[in-house]
Amino acid sequence: MKWLAIAGGLAVVLAAAMPLMMFVQGRLSNPGVEAEIRRDPTGERASRVMLLTLPSGRSFPVNFLREDGRVYAGADGWWWKELRGGPHDVTVFVQGERLVGRARAVTDQPAYRKDVFSRLRPTALPGFGTLVEILLDPEDPGGPVR
Repeated sequence: MKWLAIAGGLAVVLAAAMPLMMFVQGRLSNPGVEAEIRRDPTGERASRVMLLTLPSGRSFPVNFLREDGRVYAGADGWWWKELRGGPHDVTVFVQGERLVGRARAVTDQPAYRKDVFSRLRPTALPGFGTLVEILLDPEDPGGPVR
């Protein structure tokens, strides 16, 4: 009975902390990484990380893959939820270039997600993270290229 009470108490604490963790994660960024990418847009980190500015104005450094007139990002936090039901207008700062695009969180199309993640994050666990697709061509309807 004692262990059941401890487990119940722990569950209550975790449930109460979850909204706070989501709030904090959604508001934090990494200013050091942002400064490095802006200061050295052709450097090692900038070859793997871009700055993504969401419709709300919040910016995040995220890993990226640029191909076929699109930029893909892997989202590990909750910020991608702002892109549900997209596409939404965003800006990206990729290797010294500021680009405007339309972004959406790809939560369906599992084969497409797996294909893109195999190039975006080849060493990550399969299915980890949410795929964000940013269309740079305003005429591009979105969806799989291949």
